[in-house]
Amino acid sequence: MVKGTTRRVIVVNAPDAELFEQAIFIVRSDAAKERGVSERMLVDEACRVARRCAPPQPQRGYVGPLFWSGLGAGMIALIWLLTTFI
Repeated sequence: MVKGTTRRVIVVNAPDAELFEQAIFIVRSDAAKERGVSERMLVDEACRVARRCAPPQPQRGYVGPLFWSGLGAGMIALIWLLTTFI
């Protein structure tokens, strides 16, 4: 059934379209008129909501601070042992 009203929508394309291609947001009719919201603010809010709803991406190749702390402590211990016994 077709109704005689038009709606404003914002379409946000997914950067990595693994499962979804787009997110479509229907803009409230009073958002731009009564609240004084600009188009740029609408797009920014749509992108923020889409990012918040997306699952976090696993970080690949990230070596944590605990590893670097352990490596530094090991190097200091090795230097101490070498200077003590030489």
